[in-house]
Amino acid sequence: MTDTSPAWDPLQYSRFEDERDRAAHDLLARLPDDLAPKEIWDLGCGAGQHAVRLKRRWPEARVHGLDSSAAMLAQARARDADVDWRLGDIAGWTPERPVDLILANASLHWLPDHQALLRRLTDGLEPRGVIAVQMPMAHETRHHSLMREVAADGPWAAALAGIGTVAPLLEPEAYYAVLARSCAEIDVWSTTYLQALSGPDAVLEWMKGTALRPYLAALTDEVTRRAYLDALGGRLSSAFPRRPDGVTPMPFPRLFLVARRR
Repeated sequence: MTDTSPAWDPLQYSRFEDERDRAAHDLLARLPDDLAPKEIWDLGCGAGQHAVRLKRRWPEARVHGLDSSAAMLAQARARDADVDWRLGDIAGWTPERPVDLILANASLHWLPDHQALLRRLTDGLEPRGVIAVQMPMAHETRHHSLMREVAADGPWAAALAGIGTVAPLLEPEAYYAVLARSCAEIDVWSTTYLQALSGPDAVLEWMKGTALRPYLAALTDEVTRRAYLDALGGRLSSAFPRRPDGVTPMPFPRLFLVARRR
């Protein structure tokens, strides 16, 4: 969670919290066993559950959670954990001191120029410090393609023209190359989760919490907004049919990066 507009809705985002968190747990499980960080930053910390988990794992560490959403940080602060919560954007973030662990779970895909971004983040690491990143490989998925197709064809098209959503990620080899500039022990992998979503219009509801936010913010007329959602919902329901047991399976690929600075 890194962009400053439009606003995040914590309740909508949390509707599929268990499904979204699985990738984060897989990322955290790949942190080096010998890591003993003193300074930790969770960039795009959202409602704070991962920063709190890091504080519990390393109670002596200074843990900071950065997010651009005041609403998300309000939920994070309600966890009553010994974490330094900061309102701010990753694009302008600079650590006050070298960092032992940077976690960026489902946040960097909202930012441009990943080569420059990763160079800057890894430059902020202590020697032997670790960066751990997880990003949805969302742009090429069927549901994102439908989101853009429907946006370009209807009475809402003019309002949505030029509205940016998540961009394609780099190839895995490109991420490896930029990390290799200053890091060793580089691990780059991808996996596809078959998300088993529940409830009516499950894929549409999933997208309302993340990818659809820029489009919905641009559609200030409620009638047009509803019409776009109805049209998209129909296309998504055809592409991702709900099973008789009520489950809607949705494949969702994710890219992971873990690297240690030399």
